[in-house]
Amino acid sequence: MRVCVIGAGLSGLAMGHALKERGISFVCLEKAPDVGGIWRQPGAGERGPGYRTLHLNTAKQLTGYADFPMPESYPLYPRHSQVAAYLRSFAEWAGLLGHVELRTEVLSVRQDADGLWTVVSRGADGAQTSRRFEQVVVASGHHTDPALPDPLPAGADSFAGTILHSLDYRDGGDFAGRRVVVVGLGASAVDIAADLSRHAERTLLSVRRGLHIVPKQLFGMSVDEIAEAPWWNEMSFAERRKWVEQALLVARGRLSDYGLPEPDHPVFSSATTLSDEILSRIRHGAVTPKPAIASFDGDRVVFTDGSSEPADAVVYCTGFHMTFPFLPAGCPVAADGSVELYRRVVPADRPGLYFVGLVRPVGAITRLVEAQAEWVARLIDGAAALPAAEEMREEVGTYLTGIVQRYGRTEGASIQVDVGPYLAGFRESLPV
Repeated sequence: MRVCVIGAGLSGLAMGHALKERGISFVCLEKAPDVGGIWRQPGAGERGPGYRTLHLNTAKQLTGYADFPMPESYPLYPRHSQVAAYLRSFAEWAGLLGHVELRTEVLSVRQDADGLWTVVSRGADGAQTSRRFEQVVVASGHHTDPALPDPLPAGADSFAGTILHSLDYRDGGDFAGRRVVVVGLGASAVDIAADLSRHAERTLLSVRRGLHIVPKQLFGMSVDEIAEAPWWNEMSFAERRKWVEQALLVARGRLSDYGLPEPDHPVFSSATTLSDEILSRIRHGAVTPKPAIASFDGDRVVFTDGSSEPADAVVYCTGFHMTFPFLPAGCPVAADGSVELYRRVVPADRPGLYFVGLVRPVGAITRLVEAQAEWVARLIDGAAALPAAEEMREEVGTYLTGIVQRYGRTEGASIQVDVGPYLAGFRESLPV
């Protein structure tokens, strides 16, 4: 077998499709019981970020695969179960299911002296299998290792309520009549706070740092459609930033008017949060903003402004560590937390290893993943070639320098990309 693809979510399926189209033999290893990645609703005993109210934040026409659009009957922003069904139907349509080994967890990936890769996996029966491949494509995402404050605020070990991460959150109905504090202001935090506010007795949203909250649509256009529009990409970076800042003032005004902290950075200098709902829930009194948690005291949560509230549960929506435990240490995440990949795909010093989907765009990720997958498939069959390792390292260094200048040294910033420029970088190496 020439290629091992790890993960059968949106990225892994795109990679499988690209390989199959070029006649390249491969196997796809997926530890879950079905394809679909984070969009599957986790079954009993499974951990996963697919909470019941999870919806796409990006438009269906750009989130669906180019060769296999989402059904016309789907809403513009489908729910997780619809996306999961769509991904499975894509796998069936593309003839990929016969290549996927479900309930198969990858334990280690190591390069041998002859340049081939040994992949050790464990099946549903617990038996381990060792196989060798010419190439390995990691498409498993980075939503498995929950990031919690370390250490947790003082008193957490004796808190009378429950402390959990968003990875273990399923449904607001589980918290009916309870008092819940949600920590964070990213996508999962605002989703979960809005969901809880329809079930919990009281929902608090604890925010340490302000982020730009952007509606899913501006001027009647989905923001990811804007990100791919020619007129948008003809603007300079400064013009795009000014346009969005003015649009946000019109659409929602100042965040401080909602009781949230104003961002300490301009738009596009940190991740943005897409939400049509959280500000409305705050305005309706269903969600109450609070500052960061300072400590726990029995059944109460104490905030940095000195106030305290009784709470039955605290849900930390504080993201995930980018960890790949089956890979050698430092690959692809360096000691300083930055991801070091040529074109955000190739580690310069590990020939035959690729990463697909390890990017964070403002907008839909699918076109980026498809471009990555097509390019990797062409590299594998020799239709495209990589530059020398030194040239790849130079590109990585230049890119990361730009990231630091724009975003600072924040965890996860090194996978941020702008949709238009990123896609343009692949065009010369992809067929017209």
